[in-house]
Amino acid sequence: MGILLVVTVGYLSLKSPYFFSWSNFHSILDHSSLNAIIAVGMTFVISGGGIDLSVGAIAALCGVIMAVLMHGNWGWQIVALLGIAAGFGFGVINGLVITTFRVNPFIVTLGTMSVMRGMALIITGGIPIYNFPQGFLWWGSGHIGPINPPMLVACCIACLGAILLNTTRFGRYTLALGGSEESLRRSGVNPSVYKVLVYGCCGLTAAIGGLIVTARLNTAEPLAATMFELEAIATVVLGGTTMSGGNGTILGTVLASLLLGILRNGLVILGIPSYYQQLLLGTIILVAVILSEWKASGRR
Repeated sequence: MGILLVVTVGYLSLKSPYFFSWSNFHSILDHSSLNAIIAVGMTFVISGGGIDLSVGAIAALCGVIMAVLMHGNWGWQIVALLGIAAGFGFGVINGLVITTFRVNPFIVTLGTMSVMRGMALIITGGIPIYNFPQGFLWWGSGHIGPINPPMLVACCIACLGAILLNTTRFGRYTLALGGSEESLRRSGVNPSVYKVLVYGCCGLTAAIGGLIVTARLNTAEPLAATMFELEAIATVVLGGTTMSGGNGTILGTVLASLLLGILRNGLVILGIPSYYQQLLLGTIILVAVILSEWKASGRR
């Protein structure tokens, strides 16, 4: 991953004298931070042997919930906390349905994705909600010296995620879920509890992403965050986490998020139409999954 990142940066720097400017790197970091936040939560889900297709819908619905409450004269600080808590709750619901009814997580989260998009459309009537307090907008477009709040939030979440995954019982059990859930059960641990918590954490990071999107655009759009789930999955797999679960790396996820941000920026610099980004994202997912499965087969 590190080598690929260096090669990409080197190539783009030769192609354009503007690539190494601070304003360009600031733009890359600002846009990559949102994907990194959501991808950290997705890392826990995929390393635990699951998948979550509802993160984009959770982000949009939580943004709508926060917008409605703020227009109801609630303080934005309380609204932000409630919105993030709602995201955790939606993730917990995903985990409970998966563990209670033993349904494939792909099917469950595909269904909840549609449900949550529908709820966002019903609440708003399909009409975006806008005009929020300046304190709330700061989280999307404010400044802390040379950096933006989303960059700081992404760094904090990445550090916390790395600590949880690598040094705590929660992280060890998450990896054990993907490696062998039955072995975890025989060791006296209830895997359902940790699976629910993993999906809850993924919903929480999605809600934080929804807060940033809403604050950045000053608009709560029911169809916002579309395709965020695919970008998060591509980031996690490209970062080195195996789709079948059992291993995970937060550092790899962060580096992959930065690489995708640089590639998107490079397409613009090279004058390649933006709709090729979707082609690039799909290709990355396919190649990364194939390589991931080859590595997993070699270990087996």
